[in-house]
Amino acid sequence: MGLDDQLYSCVFGLRATRSGNILPMTKIALFGLGEAGGLIGTDIVAANDPGLQIFGFDPADVKTPEGIVRTASPTEAVADADFILSFTGSVDASDALNQSIGAISPAAIYADFASASAGLKRELSKTAEAAGFKFCDVALMAMVPGNGIKTPAMFAGNGAAELRNLLADLGMPIDIVSEIAGDAAERKLLRSVVIKGLAGLLIESLEGAHQAGCEQWLWKNLVDEFTAMDDKMLQRLVKGTGIHAGRRFHEMEASAQQLTELGIQPLMTDSTVASLDKVKRMGVPDVPKLQ
Repeated sequence: MGLDDQLYSCVFGLRATRSGNILPMTKIALFGLGEAGGLIGTDIVAANDPGLQIFGFDPADVKTPEGIVRTASPTEAVADADFILSFTGSVDASDALNQSIGAISPAAIYADFASASAGLKRELSKTAEAAGFKFCDVALMAMVPGNGIKTPAMFAGNGAAELRNLLADLGMPIDIVSEIAGDAAERKLLRSVVIKGLAGLLIESLEGAHQAGCEQWLWKNLVDEFTAMDDKMLQRLVKGTGIHAGRRFHEMEASAQQLTELGIQPLMTDSTVASLDKVKRMGVPDVPKLQ
């Protein structure tokens, strides 16, 4: 594309194909240019698609990725945008949408990537619907560093299919959960109960093992246990807890006492004791069968 064509594209939002046809440009606006927004935005630029224009806004003093046009205001970023991708934290998700809602085109798709509750995502979807544009609830299912645009994601909402058409072509693995915003966030956060909770348990156990001088033994034992983990093992963990809740309750009380003796506050272990007390009274949920 020559200089005159480039100027024509910038001014009129159009691009010329090799066959000479004139097609509209696709404008993407990014809210948040930090870790997630910066990395995914960089990968969108790296796709080198001449039909994409990428704009970004971030009130923080963060680096602007090369190839992204940084705007002075959120309304400037979203003006005539086809897709708005919001990478704020959950506490800022509502403000991010509301700060520019009057400037968002009715034809736009607004996608919220925050790790927020299903309830908040549904409120954001209602706000978008009332303003006349579509919404997509995005749940990223792996760390963005090291993955970028290839981070697996779940989508939900009335804008999910159109957003998938854009991001799947750029390399993002996407599973559309439903057309109901919040369904993707709900699934992710239920998974996080285990994944993030497991990290907390590992940290607490390792703190005690360091004090006891047996961290090498503990780590190898845990690696061996998790390496052998499968569906049957997970079922035994749940069902066995229901059967042996009384005995395990007392074992975990002893575990909490052991951590205390080692000078470690047993925050996660105390929660396990409380959970086992609940299981003694109410039992455990049914374990689904893999399909």
